Amino acid sequence: MTDPLALGRHDAWDGVRAVVAGFGVSGFAAADNLNHLGADVVALDEQTSDTMAEKAELLEVLGARIRLGTGATALLPDDVDLVVTSPGWRPDAPLLAQARARGIPVWGEVELAWRLRDPDRPAPWLAVTGTNGKTTTVQMLDAILRAAGLRSVAAGNVGLPIVEAVMDPVPYDVIAVELSSFQLHYAESMSAESAAVLNLAEDHLDWYTGPSGMEQYAADKGRIYERVQRACVYNVADPETRRLVEEADVLEGARAIGFTLGVPGVGMVGVVEDILADRAFIEQRDTSAAELCTIADLASPAPHFVANALAAAALARAHGVSQAAVRDGLRSFRPDGHRIAHVATLDGVAWVDDSKATNPHAAQASLEAYEHVVWIAGGLAKGARFDELVRAVRGRLRGAVLLGRDRHVIAEALSRHAPDVPVVEIGDGETGDPMERVVGAAADLARPGDTVLLAPGCASMDMFANYNARGDAFAAAVRARAGDD
Repeated sequence: MTDPLALGRHDAWDGVRAVVAGFGVSGFAAADNLNHLGADVVALDEQTSDTMAEKAELLEVLGARIRLGTGATALLPDDVDLVVTSPGWRPDAPLLAQARARGIPVWGEVELAWRLRDPDRPAPWLAVTGTNGKTTTVQMLDAILRAAGLRSVAAGNVGLPIVEAVMDPVPYDVIAVELSSFQLHYAESMSAESAAVLNLAEDHLDWYTGPSGMEQYAADKGRIYERVQRACVYNVADPETRRLVEEADVLEGARAIGFTLGVPGVGMVGVVEDILADRAFIEQRDTSAAELCTIADLASPAPHFVANALAAAALARAHGVSQAAVRDGLRSFRPDGHRIAHVATLDGVAWVDDSKATNPHAAQASLEAYEHVVWIAGGLAKGARFDELVRAVRGRLRGAVLLGRDRHVIAEALSRHAPDVPVVEIGDGETGDPMERVVGAAADLARPGDTVLLAPGCASMDMFANYNARGDAFAAAVRARAGDD
């Protein structure tokens, strides 16, 4: 029996019997690269699709075995040396439970990738997690690193699968890595050069169940700080992120670096008037700050967008990137669609698509960027509650339009904490396109100077294929209304 714990990128994996649990994007990447290294690979998934079938056919030609469809993951095969799980798999999944009972190591794709780095040129990882803002921050960071002339890539939970990034024949200079709590749960030996936890709020409580679910979720997020080499970046406004830094076992010399929307103290990055300022990575930080860029240089002045830029800047500065590269990278960056995207202005009312706000914390950050809001919300709440959000933003709400399976959860929070706010619920059994009815109801509530904001606070899959489709439907309905006016 070959011990995979002793193997790396340049070792012979012949004889290693590896099971890959899940055959999505990360599962395919893991199976493909393990097969390339010479392992005997079996990939399993309960789901099937034309895309998965095509990928299965490709890997089977190369020697791997793929089992798709109902029952494919019920039993762990005999004589297995290693299980590599996709991040969405809960630890109590039967296949993973069988592996642990038999003493078989269970890795995530992140753990596999860390072990497969090129020992001659192991590109450092600048890692980001948090409940919200991960993708935007990692993409900002990648833009900054590229502006500095470095060969960088955004990888992990966004962009390129992390296994593919580390296995690139031409090593990267540095990798900007987005990591979810699911991915971190299965990471055991990663040692990021620097890492950030952007924020912590209730999310994925359908995965982290029970009374200690939030504690487990926070603990998995905090794993990103373990063995950090240079900088642990935390959110000054979120004391829980600082606590995770304090509890982490980091390498000697690693620093705690705060980011804040206020004036930065020593060892922080923050905002002075309209300037993003560095008091962490300059020699004169006890008495002065260095300008990184201005808020006007950013694609949005929304507070959470500015906070993401500060976190990205801190990670880049910890890597040694110049102030000018931070400025140039942030100036060039434009967020992906459905993130505080302005759709139209009709009769003095701004219509904004933030369909990516798929949990209450993200929705609150979006709502707090506007003074008077008609809020469009609802979908799959994933066990989340909305009381804290409503208490925080009720003074901004002109009204709310709710749709989706768990809209009653939001309606009840509004009734408890903002009873004077008008609420319109769009029911399932009504005729006509539901998003057109949502937009019509929002238009009736809005006044000139208001913002109609799609910030659902919920996942989309009860009514839409994904948050992109939800945002597209919203934008289409707004543009249709513009054509009607």
